[in-house]
Amino acid sequence: MEKPLTVLRVSLYHPTLGPSAFANVPPRLQHDTSPLLLGRGQDTHLRLQLPNLSRRHLSLEPYLEKGSALLTFCLKALSRKACVWVNGLTLRYLEQVPLSTVNRVSFSGIQMQLCVEEGTSLEAFVCYFHVSPSPLIYRPEAEETDEWEGISQEQPPPAGSGQ
Repeated sequence: MEKPLTVLRVSLYHPTLGPSAFANVPPRLQHDTSPLLLGRGQDTHLRLQLPNLSRRHLSLEPYLEKGSALLTFCLKALSRKACVWVNGLTLRYLEQVPLSTVNRVSFSGIQMQLCVEEGTSLEAFVCYFHVSPSPLIYRPEAEETDEWEGISQEQPPPAGSGQ
C-alpha cells in the first residue's frame, strides 16, 4: 500500500505584478526528499522571473526529526543580497528556520503562505500552488502621532483633591 505524501499548500501573491509573476508555477509539483530550490536560475525546481530574486533564493528542506516518523521542513535563505522573512524572523544568507503547520514568508516583494499537511511517506512530498488575488500578510505600519506630547503635558491632580 502506498503511503500518503506530505502536502505543502502554497499560496503566492505579488502586490505589483499580480498573477503574471507566477505564470511558470505549476499547480502541482511532486518532489523527492532533496531540497526544493526556488529562484530565477535554470537549476531551480520552482523558477520565478523577478528582477530582485536571486538565482537560488531559498530552499524548502525536508528532514526527519529524531524519534519522528514524519517529514519536517525548514526554510533556508540562499540569497547573499536579500533577506527572507519567515513568521516574523528575518533570515540572512544560509540561515534557516523550522516550519510550523502554517507559515508566512515574504521575499523580493512576494508574499507566500505555506501550510504543511502531514503524510507518512518518507520518499517524497507534493506542493499544491495557488495564486492569491489579495495580500496574504498584513504587517501594520507604525504611525507617528503626537499622543506622547499630550501625555507629557497633562498635569497630575493636585494632592489632597480626593481623586
